[in-house]
Amino acid sequence: MARDPDSIQREIEQARDALAGTLDALAERANPKRLVESGKDAAQARLSDPKIKFALLGVALLVVLLLLRKLFR
Repeated sequence: MARDPDSIQREIEQARDALAGTLDALAERANPKRLVESGKDAAQARLSDPKIKFALLGVALLVVLLLLRKLFR
């Protein structure tokens, strides 16, 4: 059964539009600026957790105390 050229052309245009939309979505997801912003937001969310914040402060305080001890020995 032969198809008419107009229906084939419409299918090609629909496939092209769908592919263009998919490529645009992939380009947006792989945008380096968006990835950096997403990573920054994730890090800020983690650091706002009190357990992590106070643990990091404790480690920083321990490092400072050890450095002071080593300097004044």
